[in-house]
Order: sequence, then structure tokens, then C-alpha cells
Amino acid sequence: MKKAVRQRIFSSVLLVTVVSTLIFPSLPIFASSDTTAVKAESNSGAYVAKRTGVNVNAPDAGQPYPVDETHKRLPGEPAEPAEGSWGYNVETGVFTHPTVMPENEGPQPFNGSLPYLDLNQYIKNMKVEAFYPFVAGYGHSWQTSFDLDGRRYLYDYETNQYNLFDITDPLKAELITTKWIDKQAGEHQFGPFNVKYNEELDKNLAVQCYEVPRYGKITNKYTNPDEVKAIRDFEMLRGFRIYEVNGPNWTDWKILSETPLDSSAYSKDKPQQGSGCQDIPVYSGDKYLFVAGAPDDSYANTEYKTYLYSGAQLVYDISDPTKPKQLSIWSVPGQRIGEEAQYNLNPRAGNKTSWMGSRMPLFIPKTVEEGGKYGYAAMGGLGFYIVDISDPNNMKTVSHLEMPMSFAGTEGDNIDVSKVETTGMVYYSGYPLSEDCHEPYKEIYAIDVKDPLNPKIATIMPRPTPPADAPFTDYCQRRGSFGPKRTGYAEIQPGTPSQQYMPYAFYNAGIQMFDLKDPLKPTIAAYFVPKMSGELTDDEGKKYMSDQSDPVHGTFVEWDRHLIWVFSGHGMYVLSSPLLGDPVSGLPKASLQLNGEAALPLAAQPFSKDGSTLVPLRTIFEKLGYEVKWNGASKTVTGTKDGVTIQLQIGQKEATVNGVKKPMAASSVMVGGTTYIPISFIELATGSKAVWNQDDKAIVVTSI
Repeated sequence: MKKAVRQRIFSSVLLVTVVSTLIFPSLPIFASSDTTAVKAESNSGAYVAKRTGVNVNAPDAGQPYPVDETHKRLPGEPAEPAEGSWGYNVETGVFTHPTVMPENEGPQPFNGSLPYLDLNQYIKNMKVEAFYPFVAGYGHSWQTSFDLDGRRYLYDYETNQYNLFDITDPLKAELITTKWIDKQAGEHQFGPFNVKYNEELDKNLAVQCYEVPRYGKITNKYTNPDEVKAIRDFEMLRGFRIYEVNGPNWTDWKILSETPLDSSAYSKDKPQQGSGCQDIPVYSGDKYLFVAGAPDDSYANTEYKTYLYSGAQLVYDISDPTKPKQLSIWSVPGQRIGEEAQYNLNPRAGNKTSWMGSRMPLFIPKTVEEGGKYGYAAMGGLGFYIVDISDPNNMKTVSHLEMPMSFAGTEGDNIDVSKVETTGMVYYSGYPLSEDCHEPYKEIYAIDVKDPLNPKIATIMPRPTPPADAPFTDYCQRRGSFGPKRTGYAEIQPGTPSQQYMPYAFYNAGIQMFDLKDPLKPTIAAYFVPKMSGELTDDEGKKYMSDQSDPVHGTFVEWDRHLIWVFSGHGMYVLSSPLLGDPVSGLPKASLQLNGEAALPLAAQPFSKDGSTLVPLRTIFEKLGYEVKWNGASKTVTGTKDGVTIQLQIGQKEATVNGVKKPMAASSVMVGGTTYIPISFIELATGSKAVWNQDDKAIVVTSI
């Protein structure tokens, strides 16, 4: 039964919320002092790590997997490096990464590895605010958040299951539902998605991606043609769906359209080609949607043994979300069949180990609608690209930067562009796929893009090192994977990112927060490294220790509330840091911005109802110069200004302007003594343009 609950830890509707001072005894402490002397004992070069303190009863670490014929070496695949050329030096306590490795599965312990999963916690300049023992995926999961009806919701999910939480109060988060996707019953898999407010439609829209399976369906495309056929024949939407979000739960959303990336597939009965839509789509709530993926089977020049496609970058016009229109496709020469000459120019050609092509869509710091010109592409072994997106009908390459080779593992996956507008620097990284540092270390490169025609590596982020009281001297010893994963998905993180600090998920090194005050001399200013294993409960109520050894595979930052969510193999942590500011409970207060003036905080908060955004009438109309009066007997509101009289009655879906009836998108309502009207009525009644800025939580009114 343990296996049955590896993705869903608890079935209870109520979360167990624990503030940092109440978390398990091992959580709020640093490694105990009695571990400082337990580094190693060298007897003929053998490493011995004693169990002391909280590690006396720590779970054993994993052992190497049996040799599997489906993962045997292929011609061209790198061989294991020579013994002694890499590994842990017992005398110096230093680990040297290999320069190149073949792909490996499972634990790969070395002389110096801990034989157990370290249960200590290490923390600097951070505080654990809460912990929730829920896990949606081990080693990987996606997160998405959005605000609706005055509440904030968080999805933590994988393709086969999701957990939906109300995190309006982050210290008392509530599990709304856990859902398993029943594919055998006809439910389509749950894909990575993004929810944004569309001002033109006054609706929240979700775009959800669907990609062919990467794992489980194909183990080696070179030796198992039946697995290749299974992927080619796999029946599913290889593209994206757009939903109208009319409630927190995905099962209640209304499908507006479904679009295959394969533009030749006009009917559901026609087999679709290509990979489908990779990872979380880039959508800001405006006109354009950016996704990654192979639009057909010709995008296939990648030698990675478990994947058939080389993903490109695509852009769509979704101003009508019921009829998305593909505008252009951008790819690197060499990605498509027939372009082998260009592909073979890459020094990785032939190694059967490098992922070639996209894993994620373009990273875009400023939208096209706001005047943004550039998108940044992480194309795996194909390198770093700057792409001109100013004309979405014709995306063009601006420049290319060849990155240092680093395989196995993913070489180019994530680009943090949150500081590029102020510093001219982006941060590029891959992530480890092997355990126990059985591959080159995945550096985080700071790339100077101030001259878009000539990007260059400026520096690298410092490699995290354990605190002095840890029972190991290098994170490679701690087991599991070590290296950067991502800074989280900028598209779904609320608020404005710090321009000085950059949190990064780091697997067995937890979350590391870099200080970029001097972009050329970055330092590590804070970290939180949780225990490697935690207590879970199966469906029968039995307790057991998690056996997954990658404690932090994801992070989600609420910049507007100064909170960092960390997703581990034994639960979700909520962190604060004095470097980011005091944590905020409840939603950030909304504001009113009139004609570019300083924002005015609102006591009454907007909310959505019947698909419309409702805003407080009195505050806005009085700022526009209207005298507002309330008649309690008739429940009528009257506003007058310069000979114009606007009148409406609570509960009615129409109002009058100088006696002329004007329809409203939704009925006016009174909540807590405040009258609310649809935001669209402001322009209809006064001529002033009014929009709701979901990201900034602001009503923006412009007099015309």
C-alpha cells in the first residue's frame, strides 16, 4: 500500500499545519554539535560515517540498481571516466566532479557517501513558517497559483494527480481537494498550466499544456522499436487547451478550445504528430501565447535515448481564446530531419546523452504588448539564444551563445530573466539527472545580455557548501541529486521579484538564495536545507519514512507576500526571510491608480462574480469627482458631476445615465456596507477607461 500513496500522502481534507516552533523535533535545529567530529575515519582509504544525534535511526540510503539491459551503453555514448579522475578525497574533504558521464539510473554511491539519509536541518537567514505533509510528485512537480473571489489558490501537481489548496492564509492553508486522473476512464492527463486575468474579456483564463510521456513509455528508442511505435500511436491532444476559470477546481472549468501543435491535424480522428506542448506555457493575459514543443515528427534530431523530439518555440494569437491562431515557429538549424549537416556541427553530436532542443518555452521579461522585444531560449545542448519576438508573426534569431558541455544531465533548461531589465543579466542553468553527483556539476551561468548581439558569460554562481557542523563536507556525500533545479516559474509567481535576491531549488542542498548586489561577485546570503527523509502516512493509516532522497525539487515564490514555498519528497515548507521583508498573511491589499498618480490603498477589495470583476463604487467615483449619495430605503446609489447623474439599484443588472438605461455585465451587489459594480461599467457610465491589473492588484483608471 505504500506504493499506492507515493503521490498522495494523506487523504484527509484538513491539513496538518505546523508553525516552525512546533515542527518535528529535528526540524528547527541545526546539526547537533556532536556531529562535528564525525567527518570520516580513514582506514586504508575507506570512508566511515558514524550515526549520531538525529541520524542514529536515519533510514539507509539507496543502493545501486541491478544492471538493466534496457539502459546498456550505446555506440557513441560516453564511457565511465577513469578511476581516480573524479570522486571524493577523504583527506581533503573535497569532491571532484567528472567532466563527462554516460546516463545512469538510480543511486551511485562512492567512497565518501553517507550510508544513511541525513535527518538534520540547516538554515541561515530563513525561518520555517509552516509545514504541510503533502506530496504531489517525487523528484518533480509543478505549481500554479491564482487569485479568485478574494482568495488565493495553489495547485501542486503532476500529470496523474493534483492537490488544490486555499493558501489565502499561508499559515493555515487548507486542502480543498486531491484528484487522481483516471486515464483508463477517459480523463486526459493533467498538464502544466498557467492562469491569468484577461482584461479584454474580464475573465480568468487558463492555458494547459499536454506533452507525450517522457518517462515510462520509452526506455531506449534505439533498441526498442515497439516503444517508439507506442509513442507515435499514443492517442492524446499534443498541444494545449484554454479554459475559462469559473472556480478554483479544474473540474469546474469550461473548455474554450483545444489546439494541437501539429497544424495539419484538423480533426480529433486524425493522428497528431510531434511532442505536444512542453512545460508551463507563457501567457500574461494579453494577446499572445508562447509555448515550446515539436509541432510535427520532422523535429526529431536529438539522440537522447528516451525522447523522440527536438522542441521548437511557437507563438499563438489567442485574442479569441476559442480560436487560437498559430503565428510563427522558431527553431535552431539542425533540429529537423534533413538538417543533419547543421546538427553535426555541434560537438555533442553522436554522444546519445545530450538533450537537444527546448524543454521549456521562451523566457520573456517584458511582454510584446508592453513593448518587449526579446525572448531568451534555453535549447539544451543547442545552447543559449536571444530571439526577437517584437513581431510574433516572424520570430527571428538575434544571437547565439555556445555553452560549456556538461553531460549527462540536462544542460540548458532554465533562464531567470527577472533582473535583466535592471541589470542586463540573465541566469542560465540545466539540472542534474543522476544521483550522487555521477555527472558534471551543473553551473548557474550569469550571462551579460546588455548587448543582445553579443551575449557573454559574465560569471558563475557559487557552488553551495555545507555548514561546518554537518556530518559531511560536500553535498555530493549527502546522497540523492545535488545541483540547481530552477528558480521557479516566473509566469505563475505573484508580485514583483527582488532585484537583489534569487532563490534557487537545489535538490539535496535545499533552497539556496543568492545575493546579486554585485552581479559579478554573487554570494549565498540564505539557505534552507531540510532533512532528507520524513514520516509519511499511507492509505491504511500506517506511518513510514519516505525513501526518496531528493528533498527539494521545486520552489514557488510569493514575492508580494515575502514567502517562499519549498516542495520536498516529504511535504511542503513555507519559508520567510528577513532579506525579503516581513511575511504577509492574507492577500496583499488592492489599490486604485488614477491617471498615473500614486496608488491609493483600498479598504474594500475587488472580487470576481459571474465572470466579472466587481470593484467598490464610491471610492472610484469620488476620485473621479462625483458626489455619491446612498438611499437606504430604496437601496439606490446616485452619483452626480457636471450635470451628469448616474443611478443604480442594488441587485439590478442595469443602471441609468441621465435617465438612459445602461446594461451592466453583472448585477451590482452590497458587501459589508460597500456597493460593488462591474469594472466595465465605469467606462460605460463615465467615459474613463478602467482595467483590473491582476498582477499588481490595482484598479487602473484613465480619464479619456
